[in-house]
Amino acid sequence: MRDKFWLENRMIQIKDMLFPDLELENQIIVRFKGRWKNKFGHIKLLRNKNTEIVVNGLFSNLEVPEYMIDITLAHELVHYLHGFQSPLKQKYKHPHKGGVVKKELIKRGFGHMVCKERVFIKEKWVKLYGRLNVL
Repeated sequence: MRDKFWLENRMIQIKDMLFPDLELENQIIVRFKGRWKNKFGHIKLLRNKNTEIVVNGLFSNLEVPEYMIDITLAHELVHYLHGFQSPLKQKYKHPHKGGVVKKELIKRGFGHMVCKERVFIKEKWVKLYGRLNVL
């Protein structure tokens, strides 16, 4: 199983490798939570002004490919970068309008993972979700 420490280190690696220009204006707390079928993660500005990034708790299982965690963390970091649920100036009116997240992921070298994510969702996720959600 992957734990909080592993997830924190993975987020730092992704941030340092693919978001070197991103200046963190607050602390980002990252954790596994939930067992969602149709949601892989979310980002939230907390009352104490820190930002929380949550990754689907089922992704802590080693059966879920690591790239699914990577793309989820990168997706949420794009929201942070765009000023959604972070102290940064908001760049867009809507967080996904016009494919801004996907475009940013591709620009930052995550294009291959966007494709892998799509294949995983289409071909493997529903079956894996059913198996993991009963554990």
